Amino acid sequence: MDRSKQSVSDQAGFSFFGGENITDPFPLFAHLRASGAVIPIPNPLGGSGGTWIVTQMEEAIQVLKDHARFTVDPSSLDGHQDIRRTLAETAEASAPATFFTGKSMLFVDEPDHKRLRGLVSKAFTPRYMESLRPRVQEIADELLDQVQAQGRMDIVKDYAYPLPINVISEMLGVPLEDREQIRVWSEALARGLGYERQDPAVVAHMSAFGEYTARLVADKRKRPAEDLISQLIAIEEEGDRLNEDELISMITLLIFAGHETTSNLIATGTLMLLDHPRQWEKLQADPGLVPSAVEELLRFNGPATASGPRYATEDVELGGQRIKKGDIVIPVLKSANRDESRFTDPEELDVARRIKRHLAFGHGIHMCLGAPLARVEGDVAFGTLVKRMPNLKLAIPRADIAWHFTLSSQSLASLPVTF
Repeated sequence: MDRSKQSVSDQAGFSFFGGENITDPFPLFAHLRASGAVIPIPNPLGGSGGTWIVTQMEEAIQVLKDHARFTVDPSSLDGHQDIRRTLAETAEASAPATFFTGKSMLFVDEPDHKRLRGLVSKAFTPRYMESLRPRVQEIADELLDQVQAQGRMDIVKDYAYPLPINVISEMLGVPLEDREQIRVWSEALARGLGYERQDPAVVAHMSAFGEYTARLVADKRKRPAEDLISQLIAIEEEGDRLNEDELISMITLLIFAGHETTSNLIATGTLMLLDHPRQWEKLQADPGLVPSAVEELLRFNGPATASGPRYATEDVELGGQRIKKGDIVIPVLKSANRDESRFTDPEELDVARRIKRHLAFGHGIHMCLGAPLARVEGDVAFGTLVKRMPNLKLAIPRADIAWHFTLSSQSLASLPVTF
């Protein structure tokens, strides 16, 4: 191990979860990128194993695509602490599995990953997602119609959350009256679970989410409909189907991931545009730039701070560092997406930028299944704001905006605006 790099995190006053890093982690990421592509940090679990963050794109891609040497499933590594197993043991024995405690696509590699993803991937093709555009547009217009006369709204509560949750709920067949409760569970999971924090109070929300999903599945078995949950219950793919735990884990994942990431994209992206009024004016002058603006907003300050942790299955050299078997390796997506070796003026927001690749949706076999849907929703959400609310402005001082930040994700608590 390079001892000079080992102390970088200490020299930086390393903390992802306090001080100025909550609202603006990018100066820290730039400092770490300049220090190296792979940087040791204190073990977030407090164990003796090594933990590394990957700050630059080339090495991040290497980790994300090499699932043989960097696995998402530590269960095969003797003696390794697994947060998901700990949470499952903390939950009541009778509690149904969720995507965080059960067998979901997030936490398995091949061949299980291919089987699980294959059973749902046909519902998330770019062609099918594009076919949803008219309905996404209807929902966006309905949401803005509700606040139009007020002259003000909270982008998070009134637009960024309800747009994607309504879309994914309609796809899955989730009742309208349950969507507010799902928001409560989702917020608890997003802010209380992670490899850097283990909040026991969130276990109750996790169990309730699983129990709700189990009841929903039971109801669909009795009364199947034209929705994705009913399809998942009935589907056969080369003689295979999801067992009950896999089914409930999959549905909780689709509900959660189907709206949380896009909600953060819409809310944070709106703030970034308000922070850069010339870019907002550029979109108004040329709404045809909206698709490229979505990609740039994903690159510039995407919803996911870092990917899920990978665990080295063998000793490996990465970015000039010696990673030992069992070490935790965390690709920091927000840092890689501002890699100076890959982007011109990466600290500048440019809605007309043509991007060949970014890592906002990850990379490799675990790349976000819902990326095509997120792009359609982002395109509609920002295009509709540009068209209908050209005079959008912050309703509170910029310094008063509150963030929720973990190493997994970054989100706005609220975003009051006038128009």
